[in-house]
Amino acid sequence: MSWRVVTVTNRCKLEHRLDYLVCRGEETVKIHMSEISIVIVESTAVAVTASLLCELTRRKIKVIFCDEKHNPLFELTPTSLRYDTSGCLRKQIGWKEENKQAIWTEIVRHKIYQQMLVLQERGLNEQSGMLFNYIKELKSDDVTNREGHAAKVYFNAVFGNDFTRKAETDVNAALDYGYSILLSAFNRDVSACGYSANLGIKHKNEFNHFNLSCDLMEPFRPLVDREVLRMDVKVFTKEQKHILQQLVNKEVTFDGKRYSLNNAIGLYVKKTLAAIENGDVNLLQFYSV
Repeated sequence: MSWRVVTVTNRCKLEHRLDYLVCRGEETVKIHMSEISIVIVESTAVAVTASLLCELTRRKIKVIFCDEKHNPLFELTPTSLRYDTSGCLRKQIGWKEENKQAIWTEIVRHKIYQQMLVLQERGLNEQSGMLFNYIKELKSDDVTNREGHAAKVYFNAVFGNDFTRKAETDVNAALDYGYSILLSAFNRDVSACGYSANLGIKHKNEFNHFNLSCDLMEPFRPLVDREVLRMDVKVFTKEQKHILQQLVNKEVTFDGKRYSLNNAIGLYVKKTLAAIENGDVNLLQFYSV
């Protein structure tokens, strides 16, 4: 299975030759396409051939392009990776509201549970106990917004009482960077399953092209939080960006087996979409660290 996260930081030309991604700069570097899971183009001075972009798309390799500040700006999104995409889209439009509500409830439950584990790891037992109570209080479709209450307790506990996600800080820059890497992986797998990332089950912002991916990735956000906390970000550095890029290669447990996060996301997306289709929460499975 593919595992490499290829990051291109300097001026060069990227092209496709005989099943290899070829980077021609001061030196020529070749990487076999079968090894690549994600390509991140950090420099705006990089030239990429159309042939390479087509091959990366066919192989379901996610490509992320960064701006002049080296922050993710946009990604390569295929129009389709399956022959039956139109059929999947019709089914997606027809998803039953009760099915979506049931799945969303479990997604929120597991997100709060993962946040609780982060708090426990940091010895914040009082706050972790509050999140445990929020899980017990959770109602269908999270109509009482336990997710929002948990988020306030959680972020204030781990990053300080003055912390807010809206502030322009290096910690938030690191969190946003890590979340964007996760989101790209979910976009790839949603598309690979033939579904549209635009149509979410809870996220419904008409200006968000990735509503469904945002829904599905919620329980995975604490993986980024944990890494940002471990790095103790004061100034968000290039080296720390590279650490977050490699998060998709971190091993997690899924369905009783150890997988890279990159592969676990693919399995999780398939099972969650099947659970929505069939209206069966028992088909859902979540990761553990």
